[in-house]
This record gives sequence, structure tokens and C-alpha cells, in this order.
Amino acid sequence: MSPWTRWPLTARGTGAALLAALCFVLAHQFGIPELLYLSLLLALGVGASIATLYFVRSTERVSRAFSPDIATVGQEVLVRMRVDIRSPLPAGQGRWHDRLPDGVNGDSGGVFPQTHSGMRQGGPAVTLEYTATALRRGIRQIGPLAVVSTDPFGFAQRRHTVGAAVPLTIAPLIADFGALTDQPGEAGGSMHTTTDRLGQGTDNLIPRHYLPGDSMRRIHWRASAHRDELMVRQEEQETTPEAIVVLDRGVRRWVVEAARAPGVDPGFETAVSACVSAVSRLVQEGYQVTLVDIDGSPLGDPIDGGDTTGVELLAIALATVTARRDLPTESLARLVSGTSTGPLVLVTGAIDDADAAALAPVPHHSSLPVLLSVSAHQSVLAHAAETGWRVAAIPPDADLAAAWNGVVDRRGTHVGA
Repeated sequence: MSPWTRWPLTARGTGAALLAALCFVLAHQFGIPELLYLSLLLALGVGASIATLYFVRSTERVSRAFSPDIATVGQEVLVRMRVDIRSPLPAGQGRWHDRLPDGVNGDSGGVFPQTHSGMRQGGPAVTLEYTATALRRGIRQIGPLAVVSTDPFGFAQRRHTVGAAVPLTIAPLIADFGALTDQPGEAGGSMHTTTDRLGQGTDNLIPRHYLPGDSMRRIHWRASAHRDELMVRQEEQETTPEAIVVLDRGVRRWVVEAARAPGVDPGFETAVSACVSAVSRLVQEGYQVTLVDIDGSPLGDPIDGGDTTGVELLAIALATVTARRDLPTESLARLVSGTSTGPLVLVTGAIDDADAAALAPVPHHSSLPVLLSVSAHQSVLAHAAETGWRVAAIPPDADLAAAWNGVVDRRGTHVGA
């Protein structure tokens, strides 16, 4: 707040006060009573103006709405405010300014229009709006609204705040990752299906040889007659293929700012964006996707294939995620030991050769092992690629979609930024 806004008089009011003082001095010096009357009139006008702003009670309430309600990094947000005013006196034209936090940028001020008097509920209301740009992930407090109001004569001014700050959620950016063109299933990355041969399921029937203990009701008579031996029905049951996305939050592999607050470390922001982008692509491919930390701790509920709403909810949940206590990379190898899954995407920070060695067993348990590193050295990525990972470097200024496409469009590595 500038010193000028703390001064209770406007430029016009200051001039009127100085003129009143000058008239008072000249009236006594030259014995001109008319100047004394003018001095008194100006002083009374300035005093009455101050009184109307500082001593006459008025009530102002503000309601604030965002469009869209949830922003993503880099997106413009329309902020609309309605200011309800209940005052026995009218107010002159003033200025307003809505406070914006770090991570949000915009021209959040303007001219506050003149208002009429009114004490009834639903009386005079002013609508204000501006456009802001969401620059950094997190929950950012917008407001409060500061208003510099003036009296109807424009002599006095008062700066006061209206309402409280309102949180705006800024989710990570979801990049447009390309389809998995070389994975099992239809080309072009369409919905995948796999089958498990179980004892119950759909009407897709597959005969097999009779085994002791099989129910006679399951005998497939037509197949038995054709093969001249007892055959029983075994149905196929469609299941949803699974994929895992891992966000490595181990603080040792990030700068210390990544653990303090969301939106502070550009490298960690790139990692979060890469994770939710990978989840979005895999969900579009028809996989049931689970996002976990490197130790297996879930970072959201599993998302079924095709559930775009689930992806949006996950992005909102990731608005506040930060790095945390140190987690060993060996945890991921233990997590997938003895299992087999579809795509497994690991997004991490500054891994070293020891980390690459600890992660070496993981690719053998995945049909598509992808390692995206924000700040690992090229030699470390080459080491990881030798163990079966598809690797890519994703520094803060990287094109995430290009890096992803470079590792999923073909077998091999893509270590460029």
C-alpha cells in the first residue's frame, strides 16, 4: 500500500484544505471577511467528506467465482466478483485491487464505479472481473479485495479490504502423449483386452479335457462327440490390463525446495506433469492405471480404462504433492518382484549409477518399462537402458510429448531433452 492511499484526502481534497488555510491567513492579514467565510466553507466540506467515509457505517460483502473452477498450469482464469454494498450515503468513483499470490499473474485492478445509497438487502451491487494466468501448481489464495473509495465530492479517500481470500486450485499440466503403437492389441493404441481362463465368465466357451473332479454339468457334449472323449467347458473371462505409474518422491533425488511447497522446484513440477500425462495416456489406451510412490504408497485411487473424469480428479489431487522423506530406489524392485504387469512408467529425479543398478530387475516384470528422469546424467540413463528400460531425459524445459513419443514409438532409448 502506497503512502498516498494512507493519506485521507485526494488531490482535490488536499488542494481544498490548502486553499482553506490560505484563505484563513489572508482573511486575517488583509481583513477580508469573505475569505474567512470561504475558508470555513472549504474546511467544513473537507471535514464532512472525511466523516462520511470514516464515521458513517457501511457494509460491503464480496463473492468471488473462478472460470474454470480448477485451473491448470499455464491456463487463463476469469475471476468475477460481485460486491454488495449497504450504505446510507452514496460513494464517488474509486479504485480497486484484488491481491494475487506468487504463482498467479494478472492485471487485477481497475476503477471502482460510483455507487448510490441503499440500506436494503440486495441493494447496490458492483460486478468486477479480470483475467489471471495460473503459473505454478498448488492452492493459491486469491484476495482479499482492496478498495480505495471516495466521497461524492471527491475530497476524501479511504482504503479498506472487503471479504477474505478464496483458494484457487492449480493442477499440473497434462501433456498430450502419443499412443502406444507397438503394444499388444489393435494398432494405434486402442482399447486393450486380455483373457484369463477361469471356471466362469462370459459365453466365449473353450473345451478342454475332462479332469477328475469336474462337474458333469460342465461336459461339452458336442466337443466330446467330435473328439470321442470327454471334454468340459472352460469359459474365458475378460479382464482389464493393468499399468503402473511411479512418481519418485524421494527427496535425495530432488533439490530441497521440492519438499517445501508445490510449484517451487521446476524439475519436480516437470515430473508431476509427466506422471499425470502418462496416466492420462494409459487410461485412454484402456489400462487400469495406479499411481504410486516408489515405495508403493498409493497417490490416488486406481483409474479404470477410459475414465477421463478419474484422470481429472487425480490431477486435482496432485495439486499439492511434494517430495518427501528419502526413499530407496530398491523399493520399486521389491514391489514388482514376483509379479508381471503391463506398462510401468517411472518418473524420477537425479538418479546415479547405484540407483540404475537397483532398478535393473524392474524391466523384466513389465511389458513396457519407461524411465523418465528430470536430471540424471546421460551415462546413467545409458546404464539404465542397458538393463531394459526405455529411457528419456525430461529437464524442466523439455517437450514432454516428444520425449514420451521417442521411447514408446520404438524399442530403445531417447535421451535427448
